[in-house]
Amino acid sequence: MCEYCGCNALDAIADLTREHDLVVNLTGDVRAAHAAGDVARMSELARRIAAILGPHTQVEEHGLFPALAGDFPDHVTALAAEHRVVEAVLGEASGGTPPDRDWPGRLLDALEVLREHILKEQDGVFPAALATLRPDDWDAVDAVRARVGTLLPVPGA
Repeated sequence: MCEYCGCNALDAIADLTREHDLVVNLTGDVRAAHAAGDVARMSELARRIAAILGPHTQVEEHGLFPALAGDFPDHVTALAAEHRVVEAVLGEASGGTPPDRDWPGRLLDALEVLREHILKEQDGVFPAALATLRPDDWDAVDAVRARVGTLLPVPGA
């Protein structure tokens, strides 16, 4: 987790970062399931990752990215395209274990894209947002979060 710029002092960024952390941990579980040859477990974990990323992606694409698009249009477009790549592979598991024997490898590849994507956001997007977004931009991010919710555990619960 980024600690150098202070962006995690903002609840919006702290929540996105905590979601990243959950996904990274689940990715480790996917790799362990793959090593054990447990495709059903990989599929279950893919659905959990997709469930976390659903609201997370909405906050980014409908709150954070629009506010950054004017200054960083190519970066925002590339990040949104990476969302689609990851969503497509995760979505293959939405109805259960995919029958395609190549799916486990595609899932691992997509999770590698996701890991690099997370680093781009935490090391680039989030600090840029801290430096460039105005209070009304943050209000828009918070409004999207209020609408879509989160699967983050409630602290202290």
